[in-house]
Amino acid sequence: MQSKTEGQARSTNGPAQLPQTIDTADAMRNPGMELDMDWVLSARANRSAIERRAASLPGRRSVKKDYQAAWLARAISCIDLTTLAGDDTEGRVRRLCAKARQPVRADLLEAMGLPDLTTGAVCVYHDMVATAHDALQGSGIPVAAVSTGFPAGLSPFHLRVAEIGESVKAGAEEIDIVITRRHVLQGNWQALYDEMKAFRAACGEAHVKAILATGELGTLQNVARASLVCMMAGADFIKTSTGKESVNATLPVSLVMIRAIRDYHQRTGIHVGYKPAGGISKAKDALVYLSLIKEELGDRWLRPDLFRFGASSLLGDIERQLEHHVTGAYSAAWRHAAS
Repeated sequence: MQSKTEGQARSTNGPAQLPQTIDTADAMRNPGMELDMDWVLSARANRSAIERRAASLPGRRSVKKDYQAAWLARAISCIDLTTLAGDDTEGRVRRLCAKARQPVRADLLEAMGLPDLTTGAVCVYHDMVATAHDALQGSGIPVAAVSTGFPAGLSPFHLRVAEIGESVKAGAEEIDIVITRRHVLQGNWQALYDEMKAFRAACGEAHVKAILATGELGTLQNVARASLVCMMAGADFIKTSTGKESVNATLPVSLVMIRAIRDYHQRTGIHVGYKPAGGISKAKDALVYLSLIKEELGDRWLRPDLFRFGASSLLGDIERQLEHHVTGAYSAAWRHAAS
């Protein structure tokens, strides 16, 4: 999956292999474009072929030892470490931010030559944005806020737009918005486009991730079309789920969405990011998603500015696997709690 130089966790360049931002010309934000209905309506999804391809992924790619450790370190750098619970407190969020700053025990990071490894972001509700922003000062780790009536997205439209503005003012650098699912289910692509454009405008300089809530969209074809419409309206990322649906991130849905991203890039030259969220809790699952991204989109997307995991428990299992890599022994899962 990678050359030896790229695959080894230890390197003379150390943490420079895992940057949180990319200073390249192709890192420009997605400016969007006019709604192209012909393109949207031409989008199709061959369910049987997609499911067959997705089912083959876990058994087709395997990385071991140093290579696996390097891939797991990359996965950590792409995690949006998340807490979205009704009983969140400032103390819990500060502990989560401390974990984001040092996601793995210091001795393990030193042993792998990655002492400055951090997660990609910390994701919280609006009420905790200011706390997270304060706790992450000087770390370079952005705060992401879920917004627009998350998770259902059914509050009055003007309040959803205002919520984005409030989170940006509080210090959020990324906004995870939820779309109105009925626009997709009714095929009202103009309404979805207009909604997404308004959310994008309200974000200002903050990057916007469009949550499609794919488990509630009915068909893979709807997922493909909704992905295109949100990108046309200026989404910087498209994201599978809120994590609150009965079905969250899956490999078939991911394949549909990243192929829409590939199509958009081929036609416009713009890179749009991808974020699977919900249900990804094991290190081995993270490796499958990374291999899917590499095969379908290429190495450029294996960076935190274009790929994120929405997860709360994934980090604990990865840390456990990295401890085994360094020490040769597994520790109890409770020793790697995220907060």
